Amino acid sequence: MDEAQSLANHIEAADRVVIFTGAGISTESGIPDFRSPGGVWSKMKPIYFQDFVADPEARKEGWRRVFERTAGWTGATPNAGHFAIAKLVEMGKVTRVVTQNVDNLHQDGGVPDEKVIEVHGNASYAKCLNCGKRHEYEALRPRWEAKEDLTCDFCGGLLKSATISFGQAMPEKQMAIAESEALSCDLMIALGSSLVVYPAANIPLIAKQHGAKYIIINREETEHDVYADLVLNTEIGPLLRETMSLLGSPLE
Repeated sequence: MDEAQSLANHIEAADRVVIFTGAGISTESGIPDFRSPGGVWSKMKPIYFQDFVADPEARKEGWRRVFERTAGWTGATPNAGHFAIAKLVEMGKVTRVVTQNVDNLHQDGGVPDEKVIEVHGNASYAKCLNCGKRHEYEALRPRWEAKEDLTCDFCGGLLKSATISFGQAMPEKQMAIAESEALSCDLMIALGSSLVVYPAANIPLIAKQHGAKYIIINREETEHDVYADLVLNTEIGPLLRETMSLLGSPLE
């Protein structure tokens, strides 16, 4: 059966769909992935959370990457894959979007913020490590340019990009919501994830173990393929564009 038709059939048959996305959906918008040759971590070493907290020089480098957009995680625009997911949410088919991405493209593509579960955080703003207060980058830029150590105006705690760094604890609330959604869905679709980064990669497996159908769409094979009901190794945007047309909700 044609790939798009098969995917459309699964979506039509489902009542509660959860989407799980990784870097592969955003590479089609020009966002680099992390681990492949030419990816982010082949060009720069990650800054571990403990180093960021303990070392002012590590913080300086971290903020330089933010304001100079060295990692390339922000500033891109959504692609057909993001718009298709937003339409599926609008149609009531997709209950939540669980994402490993930090680029904010699901929200930019039209998914309401409360429908997006960001298990690795968000690169488009900063948070206080003490009180959790959100801080916008542009408000912080003059202080960074003045070479200040950026701290919270409210409590004095250290500020950091709202991403989850290596060595930093996963966000408990978001992980709990993601697991709850996995338990209650009847179709889990993993899009563009290598499915090797845990504990996030457990989310699709929880759905499968509790009776949901499991579809993997990724350009390359994954370790989860053996568990999936359908594996499609193809480009995400074109596939979802065609699928939406088959579902009677074509993208503009």
